[in-house]
Amino acid sequence: MEEARFAAIDLGTVSSRLLCATVRDGVVVNSTKRTVITDLGEGVDASGVFAPGAIERVTRACGEFVNEARAYGATCVSTTLTSAARDVSNGEELLGRLRDLGLEPQVISGNVEARLTFYGVAHDFPGECIAVADSGGGSTELVVGAYAPGEGARAFALDCAQSLNIGCRRVTERFFTQEPPAQDEIEAAVAWMAPQFEAYWSELPARPDRLIAVGGTVTSLVAMVHELAVYDSHFVHLRDLIAEQVDDAIEMMRGLRVEQVAALPGIQPKRAPVIFAGAVIVRELMRAGGYERLTVSENSLLAGAAATICEAMAGGEPVIGWAPTLSAL
Repeated sequence: MEEARFAAIDLGTVSSRLLCATVRDGVVVNSTKRTVITDLGEGVDASGVFAPGAIERVTRACGEFVNEARAYGATCVSTTLTSAARDVSNGEELLGRLRDLGLEPQVISGNVEARLTFYGVAHDFPGECIAVADSGGGSTELVVGAYAPGEGARAFALDCAQSLNIGCRRVTERFFTQEPPAQDEIEAAVAWMAPQFEAYWSELPARPDRLIAVGGTVTSLVAMVHELAVYDSHFVHLRDLIAEQVDDAIEMMRGLRVEQVAALPGIQPKRAPVIFAGAVIVRELMRAGGYERLTVSENSLLAGAAATICEAMAGGEPVIGWAPTLSAL
């Protein structure tokens, strides 16, 4: 029985995440996750560059991640960067800092991001045609398809994998100039994003019955709706959110300042500045697709990355058609 340990780091627009996993005979049998709100996308939408403070926060978090991965016994690590890193002109400043830590960072495309997320989510819905949405800080990845385990390269049947530059950090910085946001600012944000979501859904040959959503916005909304004093990933995973609950959350936050949002049950204080915009994005995504309900998954890009790393370590061709670069620890 062969056993190995590895790590995966995902550096997003709002949060930086670490997964440490144990794989036995090609299957992940144990894993731990950690998330740090690092706001890599601070100011990126307006400036097109990473802020010095953001680079420092992410570098510091990654230094901690490397130490934790080594303590876990991981022998290698994959490091991916998503929307914010695709939008900047000074990305090499951060990439160089990461290389100094011994990491080999990969800036992945929106299409690869969508495929990784779908792969992570679809394991819970084998053979079922689903729509998967990953609404992050800088972009929303959307993909429709089905996954058939055991079919190798034929496992995926994907349609319309697309990355839209609609994210909670981007919307907050582009449209909201005051606390709380003015009604005309909210309306302008909706007028900008709604047609983009509508265009995506209209291009599908058929709309799947089930919408699965991942990311900090939807997990935070579940925690908020159910007033979780302590976050419980087992409770959140595969929990449904109905449109009315999302509407109620928006109404609750609409007239609040950031510090008041941060005090709401289930809201991480560091996510408070962008959670209102995130909730509006989720509402408009559901409206455009005609969904009254979505299912929240804790399995996102990191879960897809873990499965892909397993395939790469076994010497096989990764199912999603993208191979991670692994650096030794």
